Amino acid sequence: MKGKWAQGIKPRNFTWIIQGKLAVCERPGGYGANHRRVRRQEEIIWIREQGFTYVISLSSAPHNLHNYDELGVNWLHRPFSSTDVALNFLATFYAEVSAMLNAGHRLVLHQEELSDRLAGVLAGYLVWAGMLPEPPEAITMIEKILERQLGPVGRELASLAKQVPSQPA
Repeated sequence: MKGKWAQGIKPRNFTWIIQGKLAVCERPGGYGANHRRVRRQEEIIWIREQGFTYVISLSSAPHNLHNYDELGVNWLHRPFSSTDVALNFLATFYAEVSAMLNAGHRLVLHQEELSDRLAGVLAGYLVWAGMLPEPPEAITMIEKILERQLGPVGRELASLAKQVPSQPA
């Protein structure tokens, strides 16, 4: 059994979206003026020790992604900024996440913070993947899971799920 410090610390705002498969958190180490190198390292260690097979960063900039390599954690950078065409991004992103989950990967997603945008992407995924029938149900579910309300940006992203081409059969 590893000591307490070898297990790392849970990232801020860590929450399971699909228990045991898909989780979300704030960027390890925090963001902006609150970012701490030691905290980032401990949070990445925790992610590794929990058996996540990939960290997927939706942050627009590739800040500190090399730290995952240094600690033996696989990562993907899928930047999603406010200037992206959401429908195109979501079509590619949802298909990729679905394929990874179907292959048995355990994923944790993050942006700089656990933003309205990220919450909307997740709500939309639940609809796109057929786990919930309509965006309003997915919005309500994500609000309960994250214990916060979705604003207009998140609601708009969730509502796009019905327009995203479905998974190939």
